[in-house]
Amino acid sequence: MAMGQDETQRTDRDAQLLRFTRPEQTFPALTPAEIERIRHFGEIRTYADGELLFETGKPGPGMFVVLAGHVAITQRDGLGHVTPVIDQGPGQFLAELGQLSGRPALVDGRAEGNVEVLLVPPDRLRALLVAEAELGERIMRALILRRVNLIQGGIGGPVLIGPSNSAGVVRLQGFLTRNGQPHHLLDPESEHDAAELIARYSPKPEDWPLVVTAGGTVLRNPSETELGRAIGMIGGAKDNRIYDVAIVGCGPAGLATAVYAASEGLSVAVVDTRAFGGQAGASARIENYLGFPTGISGQALAGRAFTQAQKFGADIMIPMSVSSLDCSRANGTFALALDCGETLRSRSVVVASGARYRRPDIANLDKFEGRGVWYWASPVEARLCAGEEVALVGAGNSAGQAAVFLSGHAKRVLMIIRGGGLGASMSRYLIERIEATPNIELMFNTEITALEGDEASLLRRIRWKSRLSDDEDSADIRNLFLFVGADPATSWLEGCGVTLDRGGFVVTGAQSEQNQGKLVAPLETSVPGVYAVGDVRSGSVKRVGGAIGEGAQVVASLHGYLGDAAKPAL
Repeated sequence: MAMGQDETQRTDRDAQLLRFTRPEQTFPALTPAEIERIRHFGEIRTYADGELLFETGKPGPGMFVVLAGHVAITQRDGLGHVTPVIDQGPGQFLAELGQLSGRPALVDGRAEGNVEVLLVPPDRLRALLVAEAELGERIMRALILRRVNLIQGGIGGPVLIGPSNSAGVVRLQGFLTRNGQPHHLLDPESEHDAAELIARYSPKPEDWPLVVTAGGTVLRNPSETELGRAIGMIGGAKDNRIYDVAIVGCGPAGLATAVYAASEGLSVAVVDTRAFGGQAGASARIENYLGFPTGISGQALAGRAFTQAQKFGADIMIPMSVSSLDCSRANGTFALALDCGETLRSRSVVVASGARYRRPDIANLDKFEGRGVWYWASPVEARLCAGEEVALVGAGNSAGQAAVFLSGHAKRVLMIIRGGGLGASMSRYLIERIEATPNIELMFNTEITALEGDEASLLRRIRWKSRLSDDEDSADIRNLFLFVGADPATSWLEGCGVTLDRGGFVVTGAQSEQNQGKLVAPLETSVPGVYAVGDVRSGSVKRVGGAIGEGAQVVASLHGYLGDAAKPAL
């Protein structure tokens, strides 16, 4: 006997669900009582057969709760391919993490037959998640799992076309991965789908990768900012609004500030030049952070905080750089000049810009950056050095975490250390882990003297020498990882009146000459209303836990400053 349409749809959906991890949590069914609780957050909408509820590449209108009918979710890439993802019916809700902030949809949603839905716009969705704690937890878990499945399945997002080991491909894959953006890579040597596009655009080696957006736009080896704009990652200051606080930097300190400030009702804007998580986001495993006895990757920890900040309504602008800060407070606000030409205005500022990776004094180093020289160790870089010998320079916790992570992929890890030991700069648990890992070789009192490459400027060999003798040596090494400290990212503060120490770190509290003899908050800079937290602050402990603690601590000072600023003069 032939199956009816509803039964066929159920069978197809059951088959589709098998593609997803934890399908019962990824696509939970809402009860009638739960739908009733959601009703006052949304409004009824109807769609005719074939009509789009949301479209790839266009801002999503929010979360849809299906009341009647079915909606087909499909993936559509810029190469013209359409692939079924899943069918959603009554009691299901349609949304993923991007809908918390009205970001472009990553998939299409098309009505199959007449459809009635309850539409909850982004601002009301955030209100729902906060007001309905238990229900909000289920919805939030589903939104996170859906994004994870999109990333793991390469569903949605841009298509990168180019050799998997090219500098441009590695750079953009790292950027998209660090920002939790789905994408997939087509290698022209093995993927026939890329042939027509390659023939049409005839890319030169410096053009790799070609990037095809969902709308079909083709970019030649774009910058992170160009790519971010093309796929709708970057939002600007909304309607020229004035925020309560602008946070510069989206590392652990900036994210903690955003979560606590936004959850307590402050309007928050966060700006970062590359990705959420900062240097901590590149850590393969953090094992000494409170509450995670089995450890957690920096990417996972930062990703959770990033989602939390959006849940409470923080506007996050990535990738976006701040070129300068105007502290004259015209009209009572600070003005941050953005690299897009816009101005972000806020009543207070938190400097959480962290530090930039330090580049050791090695000849031709810049020639090999992104071509065998790396400043972080993620799965993207680990893939390139699978089964090979690699070298790593550094003796801090970041270096130790990277060495342990890479040892699981590389044949051997040469750990080159300028000093005579690890105890002064690395946590004991990491030292013990390194000593117990057979394919990590420690080379103390050693420094790299030269890098050698091929005609394509790819790293092929490194040379080093002992600091205690004239002994020199070399090895065929195609991947070198540098973790030799960092310099504060404070050049954008020049001329605004914020005091820096000799190293360029921001001076806070009573340490500042301008604040001596005054009762000031410990995280306030020499400019009232401007605060500094995390690694960028002079005297900070340079630990993830410390950065997060300062991010939480500064919010009390923000409330005090903003409250005083709002009081009329007597």
